[in-house]
Amino acid sequence: MSDGEASVNPETVIADGVEETLALVASAPGRVNLIGDHTDYNEGLAFPVAIDLSTEVNFVTNASDDITLYSTLATKPAKIPATIAFERETLALVEPRWARLAAAVIAQCGLNAGGVGRVTSSVPVGAGMSSSAAFCVALTLGLGVEGEPEVIAKLCQRAEEAVGVEVGLMDPLTSLLGVAGHGLLMDFSNLHTESVAIPDGAEIVVVHSGEERTLSSTPYRARRAECDAASLELGYPIGRADSADLTGLLDPVLRARTRHVVTECARVRAFYDSLASNDLAAAGLLMLESHNSMATDFEASTEAIDSIVETLAARGGVYGARMTGGGFGGCVVALCEPGAIDLSPWKHGAWKVAPSSGATSRTVAAD
Repeated sequence: MSDGEASVNPETVIADGVEETLALVASAPGRVNLIGDHTDYNEGLAFPVAIDLSTEVNFVTNASDDITLYSTLATKPAKIPATIAFERETLALVEPRWARLAAAVIAQCGLNAGGVGRVTSSVPVGAGMSSSAAFCVALTLGLGVEGEPEVIAKLCQRAEEAVGVEVGLMDPLTSLLGVAGHGLLMDFSNLHTESVAIPDGAEIVVVHSGEERTLSSTPYRARRAECDAASLELGYPIGRADSADLTGLLDPVLRARTRHVVTECARVRAFYDSLASNDLAAAGLLMLESHNSMATDFEASTEAIDSIVETLAARGGVYGARMTGGGFGGCVVALCEPGAIDLSPWKHGAWKVAPSSGATSRTVAAD
């Protein structure tokens, strides 16, 4: 059981003396980060929104010892022991490969029975819209785990780390805490979250670069190590640093990575203030500054991503655009006037997304 705080809710009821099995249906949204990347694991600030693309898990318990999962995104189902050990060596043997993340979730849930789950998703995979976090949150809730959002989010974070993907808490927390029509200002030094309405007349568009990415196979891990090294040198997380601290870092690479995080946190706060005052032009300029920082100081962009940002930013009605997510491919997010960006020409996909409410679960009678 995660942290001794989460609990599994039995999904059976007695009606008229007959035990009826229920299906637990959980839905968790993906997320787009409007500004503030590589700040969450550095205890800084970020401003994501949960989006109206989501993953759903429909789960029914049974008397078996295995969790069998079917997914619309995979051709082969997965069969995972309900009591599988939370050990990297054990999880690495799970087949098919997509099921290893599911196994890492299941291993933490303290299940004492099996069941069958069906997974459907509209969140694009490898696009930087947190498909893996949406899956982890939906599966955790679908298996009946209950707990505070921070507990659930940390369970999901540990699951990703167990299969070799070092992530922060932003993605699962956003999936859990999303507010319809709002963005979230998140402070990862204390996990405090404030919501602010996305102004009327603002539209969020996401454009795929065609470069799919997985955090485990990009320089993402190297960037985290560089941030850790800078934090160690300063004596505190670089998300809590300020510009005066940069002079204390002699290594130019560590100084550049820290400069991105320090200036990005300042931009996040200014972005929040801009939206609160309905100044979309200022918010858009901050997004462009953020992208330049990601491309230069953090070196996490690509030529394809830079080209899309430049193309979108030059269009009338577009306030700003930037790479979103961990970088090294994936998507660009733009803040614009409604209809300013035509979705059809983008051959790798484009989506208009709306800020969504967070994850939900409900019980229904099993088929």
